[in-house]
Amino acid sequence: MTNFDGFSERLKIAIKGESSYGFAKKCGFSESLIRKYLSGASAPGLEKAVIIAEAAGVSLDWLATGKGGEGTTSQPATQEAGEVTGMEDYAFVPLYDAQCSAGDGAWNENCRVLTHISFTRYSLRKQGLTPEHLSAIRIDGDSMEPILHSGDTVLIDHTRTTIEGEGIYILRLDGHLYAKRLQRQFNGVSIISANKEYDKVLVPQDQLHELDIIGRAVWSAGWL
Repeated sequence: MTNFDGFSERLKIAIKGESSYGFAKKCGFSESLIRKYLSGASAPGLEKAVIIAEAAGVSLDWLATGKGGEGTTSQPATQEAGEVTGMEDYAFVPLYDAQCSAGDGAWNENCRVLTHISFTRYSLRKQGLTPEHLSAIRIDGDSMEPILHSGDTVLIDHTRTTIEGEGIYILRLDGHLYAKRLQRQFNGVSIISANKEYDKVLVPQDQLHELDIIGRAVWSAGWL
């Protein structure tokens, strides 16, 4: 996919002096992985190259192959995607700013799209997922450790807003977003953290109207 010999130099141009830590966070990757790309020790495949190009605001074709001039562009990287063979096999899911928990309107009403995450359409179909009904956010806090860590990216299926088993759901309560396990009880719904340092919370039956389930978490570095 990528021109290994020149990728690291193009990446250095693309990130415009931004720290490897800051750029890695923007992409949702580890800093060590970005350092490998910058040093030339490794080069990304198609999926990661798409994310890097989107985060840097450069042409995917230029970043991957060196074609097309310096590669800086005001157009989103995904608009260049059609120039690369096989891009029609990928779906691009918006990653929203995790700090979008406050407010009473639509959950993402005041959110900023940080980048887009690529998935093969085949892998989504295999999981019964439709790209148009998906979005992603980053986890903030340690309440779901060791399953989810602060900074992890979570894919949300917005069609799954009723409790099925004990999966992890993204819910809004009191104007804030949480990733939690939900469990039906005879007297309400229990909100459960994976981290045992956090107590279980019961939302009683007469307050369930305040519990807004945004969707179910279906992926975070692996299918959930």
